[in-house]
Amino acid sequence: MARKVITVLTDDLDGGKADRTLEFSLDGVAYTIDVSDENAGVLRKALDPFINAGRRLGRGGDTSRAVRRAGGSATPGMNREQNRAIREWAVDNGYKISERGRIPVEVVEAYKSR
Repeated sequence: MARKVITVLTDDLDGGKADRTLEFSLDGVAYTIDVSDENAGVLRKALDPFINAGRRLGRGGDTSRAVRRAGGSATPGMNREQNRAIREWAVDNGYKISERGRIPVEVVEAYKSR
């Protein structure tokens, strides 16, 4: 027997037809919301100044990395080329640093303030 399942999205804001599901997170809590294209635009426009001023952590839902920065060694927003340059600079300047893994915050800050 064949079965056909139809999912109908309802806009969580106004109860109308939703066109998409959006995902976002704030303060370490992930959210999803079903919205129309119009309400998706409203949300994106409202968040745009914050997105432009913020640092991207990437995709994957693990927003806890940003919290660890205060006392740990996470380096969100870093790419491989930046990491390689920081590691080379750290070795050249007497820092003991592993070839892999996280770069300690102190090293990143010293590199940026050079």
